[in-house]
Amino acid sequence: MGFEVFILGTGGMMPLPQRFLTSVMCRRNGENLLFDCGEGTQISLKRLNLKWKKISALFVSHTHADHVTGIPGILMLSSQVEREKPLYIYGPPKIREYVEANLATLDSYINYEIVIKEIREEGIVYRGEGFTVRCFFLRHSKPCVGYVIDEEERPGEFFPEKALAAGVPRGPLWSRLQAGEPVSNERGESVKPEEVVGPKRRGAKFAFVTDTQSFDGIARQVKDSDLFICEGMFTEEFAESALSKKHLTARQAAAIAESAGAKSLGLIHYSPRFTTRELDKLLAEAREVFPGAFLTKDRQVIEVKNPE
Repeated sequence: MGFEVFILGTGGMMPLPQRFLTSVMCRRNGENLLFDCGEGTQISLKRLNLKWKKISALFVSHTHADHVTGIPGILMLSSQVEREKPLYIYGPPKIREYVEANLATLDSYINYEIVIKEIREEGIVYRGEGFTVRCFFLRHSKPCVGYVIDEEERPGEFFPEKALAAGVPRGPLWSRLQAGEPVSNERGESVKPEEVVGPKRRGAKFAFVTDTQSFDGIARQVKDSDLFICEGMFTEEFAESALSKKHLTARQAAAIAESAGAKSLGLIHYSPRFTTRELDKLLAEAREVFPGAFLTKDRQVIEVKNPE
């Protein structure tokens, strides 16, 4: 099935006129999953005509301001759009304190259930229809996590000519074979699914990583991602600053993508020191290592298709 990915904000530290703070939404089969919620998220959602009440869950990487300042507005606005289902919020320790303190201080009107779950160990945190979201720990100046959406395996390719050759006529028996059930052919013989259906195929995979120093474990967690959204905050000229602040350079992000065998790499969370024109420096350094790198842009829409 795959995903639609909406880049809502690409900036780090401070919002700029054409660069809101980091936020990404994935839509799969009508379900919206929001990753980080920086300042300006609401505006991008509105411009893209995405519905607030369709957000099932919010996944927060960490509680630095440039990743969470959009949350209070989203929570309050959701009370105005007849939301019926709970909103799940996942993040490292302090996310509950941040959300509850804001709601209390602002005396917010909330007419739906908010379920906050703090992450204290790696693994699956959310299960949707046909996919899971799992988290893993990053290395930043405060607790920080990355996220991966893994679609479930898809049935193998069905071969009609093999079914006909095995004496199974076109019709409901084909659907049963595709569902993994053995059937009886016209001669009363058993035909097994593996005789007419190829091996299972993996689903699409999306990974989101921001605000971390580089370490080998990231590539293992995001291995074979069809779309890897990763911070590329600095050029190599500022590598020492990136290391001291526990951030990634664009080249380091590219090295992770290369090691992970990712299909594509979208850089995000740019330092405000780089103008829009200067972002090409980040891209050039990344492409020296990983040619499939590209610069994400605010309100960009990316289709993540199922692997062949």
